[in-house]
Amino acid sequence: MVRDMAYGLLAVILPTLVIAHPHSAASQTMLSCAGRSEVVNFLDKNFAEKLTAVGLVNENAVLEVYAAESGTWTLVVTDVHGISCILLSGDSWETMPTLPGLAT
Repeated sequence: MVRDMAYGLLAVILPTLVIAHPHSAASQTMLSCAGRSEVVNFLDKNFAEKLTAVGLVNENAVLEVYAAESGTWTLVVTDVHGISCILLSGDSWETMPTLPGLAT
C-alpha cells in the first residue's frame, strides 16, 4: 500500500516537473513520447547521450537515465509497449564511482 502511494505521488510529481522545467532541450525539440528506438536515436544523434542507468518503476515501466560525456542527461520512462517518454533533462551529470568496501 505504501509503495502504491509512492508510485501515485511520483505520477503526480514527475509530470509537474516536466512542465515546470523550461530548459529541457530534448523535450522541447521533439514530442515527449515516441517509440523507444526513436527516443534512443534522438538522444544519441543530438546529444551523444548513452544509457547510463536503469531501474524498474513497476511491472509496467522502466526508468532509464541517458548521459553524455559533455554532462547532458535525460530521464526517460519506457512502458511495456515500447513507448518512451522524456521526463526531464539537464546538464552537469556526474557519475559517482563506487569505492571498494563502501556500502552505498
